[in-house]
Amino acid sequence: MSRAPDRGAPSAPPPVVVHMFPGQGDFSVTPLVRAVRTRPVVRAAAAEVFARIDEVSDGYGIPALGPALLGDRPPSGRELAAGPVGTPQVALFGAALTVHRALCAAGAVPERMVAVSFGEIAALTAAGVWSPADGTHIACRLSRYLAHCRGGMTLLAAGESEARRLIDTAGSRRTVVACVNDPDTTVLSGPSLELRQVERCAGDRGVGAAPLRLSFASHHPSLTAEAEGFAAAIRTLTPRPAHTMVYSAVHGGPYGKTDDLHQALADCLTRPARLPRVLARATDAGPALLLETGIGETLTRSARRVLSQREGVRAHSPLADPDFPWDRPRRLLLTDAPRQGAIT
Repeated sequence: MSRAPDRGAPSAPPPVVVHMFPGQGDFSVTPLVRAVRTRPVVRAAAAEVFARIDEVSDGYGIPALGPALLGDRPPSGRELAAGPVGTPQVALFGAALTVHRALCAAGAVPERMVAVSFGEIAALTAAGVWSPADGTHIACRLSRYLAHCRGGMTLLAAGESEARRLIDTAGSRRTVVACVNDPDTTVLSGPSLELRQVERCAGDRGVGAAPLRLSFASHHPSLTAEAEGFAAAIRTLTPRPAHTMVYSAVHGGPYGKTDDLHQALADCLTRPARLPRVLARATDAGPALLLETGIGETLTRSARRVLSQREGVRAHSPLADPDFPWDRPRRLLLTDAPRQGAIT
């Protein structure tokens, strides 16, 4: 005789879908172009997003990116970087919104969002705080201040404590911890010569270190003047209430109704970003599917490391995975978690 189900037993909470918006890093246009050419849902999203972006970016001297990225001969990441000031930032902003909208169209609408640094602009736009036009204005205006943020950034295959020891050993007094991605990955910010000293010291200790291909510093306390100027430059844009909660790695948690979002975006220039705690808070409701909206998989790898002991939590990067199931992305919750990838 079969046993009747226990109707009094609590049911498991439904999985939470979380979209992760990364900051700036090495930009390769290849994953976006591949998805645009092979996935109709991505192509439709890109056409819509860049049509709105291009209307605004033209006023900043940036040639229309939509026709280029959707055309037969899309530009390379190197060509975008060599374009007018703001071109890479607008491309990254558009790519993040494209992936977000394509995922929503495919049925993976987020209940929460996680944002890191520059990714906050796209995340807040996706959450309805800014219109795509306003988000483009913000990205373009930020790029003009970044052009004055002298220095660079370095990726270390080490946790925060080891990163600080390397800074002390190298005697790099103006180098700071800019981003803590996970227990094994930290990003430093500071003068280029000091960063090279830290990189040499890391090499002597067998710690992986690689400079990011960025021509500016960020998340550095010396950038107060640039942060103040940027905040003032975007005060003319009026934020609206968010329809989806945004967890900021710089703010340290979700934004609330009383937070000054103009200042919050400017804080990304001067304050560090710490991802682990925010990832934990954004997935505290139980099972979760985290989907990266960028062109790489840096956040995906960090999420897998940070949440490796959590049951029912999956992290994927749609653009980095040619086999991503755009037809039914939620079915990834039913598969085994992928093995953690090595830092590259």
